[in-house]
Amino acid sequence: MKVALVLFLCSYVADSCLEPYYFPTHFDDEYTCLMEGYNQSILKMEEIGKDKVNEHSIYVKFTCMLLEEEEKETQTNHEIIYNNI
Repeated sequence: MKVALVLFLCSYVADSCLEPYYFPTHFDDEYTCLMEGYNQSILKMEEIGKDKVNEHSIYVKFTCMLLEEEEKETQTNHEIIYNNI
């Protein structure tokens, strides 16, 4: 079972978030995903910068989602089911 990191860049001023960003790497456990979520949030805030963050009240939120693979009897491909952790 793998865990996917999904990040959201949001603004309190605009009262909205951009489309979610699905981090390209999947993780083996929730802890590793969460730690990367915190790290990526810090990197994004540093990239945006203090002035823009304060001007637009920008924040990053994220979630780690469980990816379950189910093999169907009639298919050789796997179906991915997303469940929030």
